[in-house]
Amino acid sequence: MTAPSAAPRPQFSLVDATSLIVGIIIGSGVYRASPVIASQVGSPMALIVVWLAGGAFALLGALCYAELATTYPVEGGDFVYLSQAFGRPLGFVYAWCQLWIIRPGSVGAMAFVFATYARQVLPLGETIAMTYALAAVAGLCLVNIVGVRQGKWTQNVLSGVKVAGLAAIVILGIAWPAPTVLAPAATSASSYWSLALILVVFTYSGWNEMPNVAAEVRDPRRNILRALLTGTLAVTAIYLLVTVAFLRSLGFAGLRTSEAVAADVVAHALGPWGATAVSLLICISALGAINGMTITGSRLYYAFGRQHAMFRWLGRWSPRLGTPVASLVTEAVITSATIAALAAIYGTDRDGFERLIHFTAPLFWIFLTLVAASLPVLRQTDAARDRPFRVPLYPAPPIVLAIFCALMAIASLRYAWENRAWEAAWALGVLGVGMVLACADALLWKNHRDTETPSTRGEDK
Repeated sequence: MTAPSAAPRPQFSLVDATSLIVGIIIGSGVYRASPVIASQVGSPMALIVVWLAGGAFALLGALCYAELATTYPVEGGDFVYLSQAFGRPLGFVYAWCQLWIIRPGSVGAMAFVFATYARQVLPLGETIAMTYALAAVAGLCLVNIVGVRQGKWTQNVLSGVKVAGLAAIVILGIAWPAPTVLAPAATSASSYWSLALILVVFTYSGWNEMPNVAAEVRDPRRNILRALLTGTLAVTAIYLLVTVAFLRSLGFAGLRTSEAVAADVVAHALGPWGATAVSLLICISALGAINGMTITGSRLYYAFGRQHAMFRWLGRWSPRLGTPVASLVTEAVITSATIAALAAIYGTDRDGFERLIHFTAPLFWIFLTLVAASLPVLRQTDAARDRPFRVPLYPAPPIVLAIFCALMAIASLRYAWENRAWEAAWALGVLGVGMVLACADALLWKNHRDTETPSTRGEDK
């Protein structure tokens, strides 16, 4: 039997890539955020419109990423685009922040959600909650170390189950409508469409992850575009159907005041035991998001290690297992340390989840703004490169995407400041360290290039 190649190989089909997108996007946001979003708008129609607006934003982003990913079908996604458009230092800073802030914060937030609901399904005491979170991270890391096939099959199963569960909620919500017609709540002075949009866009986030595995997608010229469009449109349709089901089952006023909207819908149709079924579904949704981000994050670190000698050890692909073992283990260790630290300070329930969102959101949106700006930059600086797909109506899509992401970054920073979320300040401190290291890396790279001979560079003498 031949050992797997010590480099990424095309193993993700169109179904696998689409499952990855759907699995990462649909985490716990649709369950947690729906009542809050409804409370910020004035009518059921306005609620539908805001969910459609979020889907339009996700589709806009997916189209921009389709051009970038098909033009540069290599591992690393945003790291590659930022490095190509703005230089090695910015790529270094982005990967550094992903390593220490964005990725562990995002995965950790989903691990906290998993722990919260796993404790409801199998209550073993307060102290077991963090164990659930750490076990989810470690277990899925191990699955992906064993092989790419095992990781993607796990993703397909988790994504399939969560979609089936949401379909069941839709059927129950529509089949068992609210017993009385409740009048729509009037728009109050405290309602904010901006907050509703922020929460909706957060719930749609994840479509930018799949390009991290672009080198492993079969027939990337066609399947990357297809996966991004299919995954984004499928999630939009699912969210709209789920919202309609929530409205029909609970009424608009009931949705606005619900503390566990999916559980209320199922309990309304099937009785109290439905709450346990919903808790299990949310656990599966969280695991699907964790597994998907584990896959994509490890590929980003692999690309980072391949390009920067300071982190060369991350750029190793196991010839025996055919996976980026060093990146997977590093990702799990840093995420577990983040979870343990936050759990020790704030607990494993709502505070831990929200603190990790504060920790990651500002930098996430800042870098996404730069990625959107990288598309027109690369159109100019790398114009000769073949582009299998070009975003329609250019240059409007990347400009609109960059403006919206910049507004989201400002809103995230303002929200963190107003709520005294000092985790965001800590994240900015880590960003500063990364900028210093990026400068050191640039000097090392310059010295290395200066000492090379023309022949070693592949240049003519």
